[in-house]
Amino acid sequence: MDDRSEEDHDIEVEGGAFQDYERKISGILDDGSVGFRQPLLARNRKNTTSQIAIVGANSCPIESLDYEIFENDFFKQDWRSRKKIEILQYTFLKWALAFLIGLATGLVGFLNNLGVENIAGFKLLLIGNLMAKEKYFQAFFAFAGCNLILATAAASLCAFIAPAAAGSGIPEVKAYLNGIDAYSILAPSTLFVKIFGSIFGVAAGFVVGKEGPMVHTGACIANLLGQGGSKKYRLTWKWLRFFKNDRDRRDLITCGAAAGVAAAFRAPVGGVLFALEEAASWWRNALLWRTFFTTAVVAVVLRSLIEFCRSGRCGLFGKGGLIMFDVNSGPVLYSTPDLLAIVFLGVVGGVLGSLYNYLVDKVLRTYSMINEKGPRFKIMLVMAVSILSSCCAFGLPWLSQCTPCPTGIEEGKCPSVGRSSIYKSFQCPPNHYNDLSSLLLNTNDDAIRNLFTSRSENEFHISTLAIFFVAVYFLGIITYGIAIPSGLFIPVILAGASYGRLVGRLLGPVSQLDVGLFSLLGAASFLGGTMRMTVSLCVILLELTNNLLMLPLVMLVLLISKTVADCFNRGVYDQIVTMKGLPYMEDHAEPYMRNLVAKDVVSGALISFSRVEKVGVIWQALKMTRHNGFPVIDEPPFTEASELCGIALRSHLLVLLQGKRFSKQRTTFGSQILRSCKARDFGKAGLGKGLKIEDLDLSDEEMEMYVDLHPITNTSPYTVQETLSLAKAAILFRQLGLRHLCVVPKTPGRPPIVGILTRHDFMPEHVLGLYPHIDPLK
Repeated sequence: MDDRSEEDHDIEVEGGAFQDYERKISGILDDGSVGFRQPLLARNRKNTTSQIAIVGANSCPIESLDYEIFENDFFKQDWRSRKKIEILQYTFLKWALAFLIGLATGLVGFLNNLGVENIAGFKLLLIGNLMAKEKYFQAFFAFAGCNLILATAAASLCAFIAPAAAGSGIPEVKAYLNGIDAYSILAPSTLFVKIFGSIFGVAAGFVVGKEGPMVHTGACIANLLGQGGSKKYRLTWKWLRFFKNDRDRRDLITCGAAAGVAAAFRAPVGGVLFALEEAASWWRNALLWRTFFTTAVVAVVLRSLIEFCRSGRCGLFGKGGLIMFDVNSGPVLYSTPDLLAIVFLGVVGGVLGSLYNYLVDKVLRTYSMINEKGPRFKIMLVMAVSILSSCCAFGLPWLSQCTPCPTGIEEGKCPSVGRSSIYKSFQCPPNHYNDLSSLLLNTNDDAIRNLFTSRSENEFHISTLAIFFVAVYFLGIITYGIAIPSGLFIPVILAGASYGRLVGRLLGPVSQLDVGLFSLLGAASFLGGTMRMTVSLCVILLELTNNLLMLPLVMLVLLISKTVADCFNRGVYDQIVTMKGLPYMEDHAEPYMRNLVAKDVVSGALISFSRVEKVGVIWQALKMTRHNGFPVIDEPPFTEASELCGIALRSHLLVLLQGKRFSKQRTTFGSQILRSCKARDFGKAGLGKGLKIEDLDLSDEEMEMYVDLHPITNTSPYTVQETLSLAKAAILFRQLGLRHLCVVPKTPGRPPIVGILTRHDFMPEHVLGLYPHIDPLK
């Protein structure tokens, strides 16, 4: 559904509907009656920006969210009538929902780890037993078969139940918090598929992580809790009505995104900073407190559940603590050659990270063409990538030579018999291990843990690290974009850690730093080169590894890699948002916008209503267009001259027409409407299940009656003069979280409104399409 009230390209053309629309615009219907008002502007200019975007692995319509406080008479009446106890209830409920979001996200994060560790652990134990009996072909087919079944299950969930659950989900959450909504982006079905699809996908051996999907999962949980009640399930307590608006849901979803990071990385402070730096478009101190409280709840829940599992009551899960990767915590000493090596790590990490983003963008565009062909093609693509991943994971270790077990190792530790170990036998004779199989035939978390270890510098050969780096780098690229829930953090950390350890091995004779610390710095350089975050990544890595002594070096390598990568392209999530067609509003204006003013990009014929308008006129306008905002004009005899009264939303107009508060006379009767309706009647329905024009049942007699629009009109909309710089208008629109920005004339004696700006009017494809001669860089 579109947000515009001035775009004529949104008219639904069915049969001869367009000709009928033209006659109604001109003011005369076939029967001689008056149609809706003559347009205030007669422009042929059109906004051709797409109203369709890719969400997950599916294309669907998008619309903007109402983050602005809509100050109509109902809002003012409701606000004035609130008692002190209701204000306290509202405040208490916000904190209670933040607690529930943290509790639910922590539980889901624990169950996610529990599922992955047990499913993947069973699979790897089976393979290990077969390899120990030298049944190599059976081991391969069992390995590839298990992976294929799990991958097909994850793909089927995404293809048939919730296509929006495919991918990371972070770009979609980021777009939602910027003011963009799409059907099922945060629906319960998406939450269900995100949880189980992520478990199956990660356990299937794909080079993907569960961190990105956990952010989307936390946002879905927050959205579900913040629906403001449900009439269907009779959850319509008076308290819940406070959250029937996009503004409060936005804050809850921000808490959910932070909780997702905290649950995935077990990094509560990093989760808050991630929401601040990457996810949220609007921030304030009150929200900082609530997100911090939410992530603290997640940390307590995770620690409690992990302690519960230490006794072995959770199967193969529970041997790790709250800290995922414990890097050597000894004194960190470094010299000038070490600093030069770190600078080198940052520069190369930035170059490889930007190349990673470029290749991911190309692969996503290719996969989108395959995914458009239907669910069967999505599943076939997932199966093909699964078979390729299985062949690489099982076949590449045969290229690695067997290594004698280090001296001083306890008996039974090398080679190991269990699921997770740094010393895996694979095809090697007794007292030898295959170092490459210890990385490839393991869960991704265990592979990172092995790379970060500092027990011995020579546990992994240089050739092993080089092969693993190349394999993980490219498998991560071709895996992201298939129709399963998949995160980018873990593939990037794997590639960066192997690259960093490789550099550490090469520089071992001249460096004082441990190879495990080089792995951490390599992971940081790759994360900075791909994600382009600094503060949040730094804190997440320190919380992951429990090594505060590495803070200066991690800061340095992140800053260098981000600076280098910014010279080539944008961050991976920004690129994906653009590729998906989501009209994201940046926090800065483009340079060419300073050469234009607001009236230069306003487009289409502006459809407006009088304060007291005929029901049939409103019905026809809603029927023939998909606009979400309509200017309301005060005209004689209600005022001396025409003036802008405000903006009425489509959803509010539909509720008003359904309530049939009409009059046969063209007079003001807003006070009667205020007495017969409540503010909660105009609250936003959950999950996009609001009224549609098809739901209205109006008789011919009612079509000729009148309705007073003043009670539902936002009488204090944000307005700018037509000569305002487009750059200033864009910054104002973004910082205030607007959906509609009214453009008014500078000189008197003209119609009271020139047009309405929406986010689509600020999109580069629209502006540069209107003025192709403008240099985009100036």
